[in-house]
Amino acid sequence: MVKHIVLYRLKDVSDADEMIKRFLSMRGKIEVLDSLVAGKDIVRSERAYDVALVCDFKSKKDLEVYAEHPVHLPVKKFVHSVIVEAHSVDFEY
Repeated sequence: MVKHIVLYRLKDVSDADEMIKRFLSMRGKIEVLDSLVAGKDIVRSERAYDVALVCDFKSKKDLEVYAEHPVHLPVKKFVHSVIVEAHSVDFEY
């Protein structure tokens, strides 16, 4: 299994709900995507990011398929238009 975690800092936090809605819209539409959760930070500490995305895949190959999937690409394009930065980690477990 592969866990994909991405943390996002947004230009404007008011875009967080739309971003999360778009993430959640991918559920059930990408066959290699086993699970997906997304949410807004609730603590708002100085070091916090605004939104987190956590996905599970059966393999690294499935993660690669997801990255280029036609359902994912427009979501990714929107995300890139509203973020300042993103940091990710992908690991096997």
